[in-house]
Amino acid sequence: MTSPADHHFPSSHGDICYFEWGRAGEGLSVLLLHATGFHARCWDKLVDAFPQGTHVVAVDQLGHGRSARPEITDWAMIAGATAELVESLGISFDIGVGHSMGGHCLVQVAAALPDAIRKLVLVDPVIMPREAYQRPSDFSATSEMVGKRRNSWAGPDAMFDRFKDRHPYSLWDPAVLRDYCEYGLLLDGAGGFELACPPKTEASVYATSLTVDPWPLIETIGQPVTVLRAPQIAPGKTFDFAGSPTPPTLADSFAHGTDIYLPDLTHFMPMQDPRRIAELIIFG
Repeated sequence: MTSPADHHFPSSHGDICYFEWGRAGEGLSVLLLHATGFHARCWDKLVDAFPQGTHVVAVDQLGHGRSARPEITDWAMIAGATAELVESLGISFDIGVGHSMGGHCLVQVAAALPDAIRKLVLVDPVIMPREAYQRPSDFSATSEMVGKRRNSWAGPDAMFDRFKDRHPYSLWDPAVLRDYCEYGLLLDGAGGFELACPPKTEASVYATSLTVDPWPLIETIGQPVTVLRAPQIAPGKTFDFAGSPTPPTLADSFAHGTDIYLPDLTHFMPMQDPRRIAELIIFG
């Protein structure tokens, strides 16, 4: 695929940046929504693996990348901005893909715009068991840890060298990690770089992860839905960002759901094996 064109959309929650490969109407149209702390260009190697002529829109979701970066107070903000963008595009997407937090947001978008997306692929989505939304857990420890992330960098090479041998980044395809670093930094105005998703903003996403209960929305979705799922963290084990947050029976809750369990991959499956995940998105 050629390099994407970048566009901006003035949502009611702030400016939204998105990247577009190809042209609508000339092949399959695919919408891509990234995970917490990531950005639209993390999908580049996966897009490269799509069939020639595929039209792709990848969104820097609110708080991430080159979009507006407010403190997030609930996940309806993130999904709401994306839904406004999707509605403005007027495209009937053949496939909508959401990874992690992006999967939760995709459910919100599909429920709000039922005619905008024909098929959903949820890649290890952060959709907790039903009871979690009735008795919200305390994510303050996780938020505090994320909020302490290093924010200042000399450049993408320094960031890559820092992460390449550290879990979970060491699991990734190095080319994807390069894209994560290359497009995940912005000039800081003082000759250096800072994270495109500031630690404070990323922490606010984790802190508000149970603010929108997706289960009533799931019951309204009639499109085919494929859930790609990694192994969960074993009970009693230390928390690991690479473990799956997805209930094993999630696909059964959709009217037309299919579960694909990938025991050899982790929560970061699009980063580990972009070609395989691309094939499952298009043909799975």
